[in-house]
Amino acid sequence: MEFPNEAIPEGCSQKKTGRGKIEIKRIENTTNRQVTFCKRRNGLLKKAYELSVLCDAEVALVVFSSRGRLYEYANNSVRGTIDRYKKACAASTNPESVSEANTQFYQQEASKLKRQIRDIQNLNRHILGEALSSLSLKELKNLESRLEKGLSRVRSRKHETLFADIEFMQKREIELQNHNNFLRAKIAEHEKAQQRQQDMIPGNVCESTIPPQSYDRNFFPVNLIDSNNQYSNQDQTALQLVLSSGVGSLTSSYVS
Repeated sequence: MEFPNEAIPEGCSQKKTGRGKIEIKRIENTTNRQVTFCKRRNGLLKKAYELSVLCDAEVALVVFSSRGRLYEYANNSVRGTIDRYKKACAASTNPESVSEANTQFYQQEASKLKRQIRDIQNLNRHILGEALSSLSLKELKNLESRLEKGLSRVRSRKHETLFADIEFMQKREIELQNHNNFLRAKIAEHEKAQQRQQDMIPGNVCESTIPPQSYDRNFFPVNLIDSNNQYSNQDQTALQLVLSSGVGSLTSSYVS
């Protein structure tokens, strides 16, 4: 139920959303001042870190609390940044000193990179088992644990690769077997089709289906004698006599 004409009590006000503005002045309450210092200090350190990472800037931050405690942050080193600041301030009036300061800075950066390269090279030698005499027992244990972790990762990766290759070869074997069976079936169908075509051609009769010729016991085919030429003249004369006697017997029987 709405009461449009209802008066708002005195001392009550509407709550405002959002963060209100804080008056910048010294906080008198000690507890509140300490809490605000911790919060603002952490935020300031975070901002300095983000600035150094995002913008590749050299940042150095020094904070002293009201009790004299020191809080600092630097992406390179506080002392090196302060020295660079002093040189930059001193060289602001002399242009030649600015170039000298930049040259010195780049030389320092080059030496730092050379040191990092040397450390990496020594680490690679240690991994290969070289130059181990300069390492302490703790360093050797750390190197051993690092090598064991690396070997376990290499072995796991090798096993994964082997299993993948075996699975691929098994699938390939099945595909080749199926293709081989398909080709065998095609060849069999082709041979059957050729056999049907040969059976349908007239006059193409197998030798096994030709009935054997019946010969008389007193008769020999002349083509057999002419084709082979293996008989002598005496054998031919004997054969003629046999043939003539056979013919005479046939004529006598016919006359009778």
